[in-house]
Amino acid sequence: MSETRPVDAWLARATERQPYSTSDGKAGSPLERIVVDGESFVVKWVHVDRDWSMRGWGDISARPRLVFHHRLLDVVPDQIDHTVVAAAQWGRNDWGAVLVMRDVSPWLVPPGDDPLPEAQHLGFLDAMAALSARTWGWRDDIGLVPFSNRWLCFSEHWLQVERDRGWPDVVPRVAAEGWARFAERAPADVGDLIRQLRGEPWPLTDALRATPACFVHGDWKLGNVGMHPDGRVILLDCAIPGEAPPCHELAWYLALNRARLPRGHTKEAAVAAFRDALERHGVDTGGWWDRQLGLCLLGALVQFGWEKALGDDEELSWWCDAARDGARWL
Repeated sequence: MSETRPVDAWLARATERQPYSTSDGKAGSPLERIVVDGESFVVKWVHVDRDWSMRGWGDISARPRLVFHHRLLDVVPDQIDHTVVAAAQWGRNDWGAVLVMRDVSPWLVPPGDDPLPEAQHLGFLDAMAALSARTWGWRDDIGLVPFSNRWLCFSEHWLQVERDRGWPDVVPRVAAEGWARFAERAPADVGDLIRQLRGEPWPLTDALRATPACFVHGDWKLGNVGMHPDGRVILLDCAIPGEAPPCHELAWYLALNRARLPRGHTKEAAVAAFRDALERHGVDTGGWWDRQLGLCLLGALVQFGWEKALGDDEELSWWCDAARDGARWL
């Protein structure tokens, strides 16, 4: 069960308190490390005024706090450590939150370019499937990320907000540059398809609504994950949670982490491993899997075509082929 001690009590009992930073902290939210009763914790202060990701997702409720407040973290499988021990509203109009988390930095995936160990990679996919299975059929009635909004990330509307602010953060500016490159590099048929869906993703989201959904963490990038020595998976920063297809988690993971997949372990192998894990955790994947997977891989290019356009030809080509295949399900 989640610890319910108020945030103020944690901060008042801190015997040490100092700024803390990570190489993956790209959204702009400040961090502190505190020591309470000899144990280290990380405090994160999030607010839409300073976090471009929250602005993009239209988050004025501090959704990680909502997840904690509504006890959704209590249903996370035992094989996942979410680390959160307290959360409270914070900042202008109470649009932000302060989160207190156990310090698990020694066991997070280290930054760099080294491939993941295969056992760790498969552990992440298994934990992803376990969370999907545990929350199968869940419907959002508390105001997390709206279903359709997931495929509006890095849309022109997102980027215009940051452009109007003078590009205060690097990632949105790079995304704008990447979309310009995508228009130049993508095959014409795929470029037209993605351009249409970036502006109006409703055919994609309507098709996905006809497939199963669950509660999703939303951001299985390697900067958010790790593994304890006992094999439990660490999953941090539940910043874009909500109701979504389980294959959305998989597609996001593959899109953002492809450079560090284990040597010899293809994206196709990861897809097969995730499906096997769902079945192992009691989910029947017959009847919907191919449709949802195809649509979610297409959706990943709608979200991250800009990032693929900044990479190598082989990676861009793989995702363009996946998008073509997924389009048949629209």
